[in-house]
Amino acid sequence: MRGLRGPAPGDYGKQIMTTLAIDIRRADGRDAEAIADVHQQAWLGAYAGIIPHRALTRMVGRRGIQWWKGAIQRAANVLVVEIGGDVVGYATLGRNRARQLSQQGEIYELYLKPEYQGIGLGSRLFSAARKQLAAHGLDGLVVWALEDNVNALSFYTGLGGRDVAEGVEVFDSKALRKVAFVWS
Repeated sequence: MRGLRGPAPGDYGKQIMTTLAIDIRRADGRDAEAIADVHQQAWLGAYAGIIPHRALTRMVGRRGIQWWKGAIQRAANVLVVEIGGDVVGYATLGRNRARQLSQQGEIYELYLKPEYQGIGLGSRLFSAARKQLAAHGLDGLVVWALEDNVNALSFYTGLGGRDVAEGVEVFDSKALRKVAFVWS
């Protein structure tokens, strides 16, 4: 039979290893579709059962491809984490919006697709965002997380964040407490 050959002698039992590159970089317009997908998966995974369903669905629906294209064009402060060329997470960052806190920088959002959580990518993305804020001359950092999002609370506590303030977010008339974590 022509064309059908088995492995060459000595090839049995050899394993082929592949390496996937992990890259954290600034987002560009071509990333909008992938970021919208990460946003949808991450938000539904993180907030189902916490944020009322209708409010969550509306929030996710508003953040489609065009929204992300606009966000990327308006500000260069969107980072993505790529594995093997696929965007699997993102962070948005800039100046601290809470005047009562002295930290100058803020990570507004940091999300990964659920299947990429818990393997160190979030810590790497957090570190890259923190470095970018420092490079822009913003001293200190604040991150807000919903109090019922125990995974986020654990993540930020594990990164050394100090719980220093509380606030409230309202979703379809349901008030949810949020916690501010800070780093000096």
